[in-house]
Amino acid sequence: MRLSDLKKGKKAVVVKVHGYGLLRKRLSEIGFIRGKVIQVVRLAPLGDPVVYRVLSSEIALRLDAASMIEVEPFQDDQREI
Repeated sequence: MRLSDLKKGKKAVVVKVHGYGLLRKRLSEIGFIRGKVIQVVRLAPLGDPVVYRVLSSEIALRLDAASMIEVEPFQDDQREI
């Protein structure tokens, strides 16, 4: 599942950041790293960009960048790595 597929209010855990170069490096630097929990906070009126909460920060990403992040649904009994 990709981060861009996640619905508002739902949580997921990062499995892998795809892509290469500066964008992949920047996504990792701002907190999109394997094992971290991400939550969809809000959507722009037209649906793009989307605001995500990761590492106690809120970050807006366009859907094309979010589609490079592979996630799995977060279970309430699951712990963050």
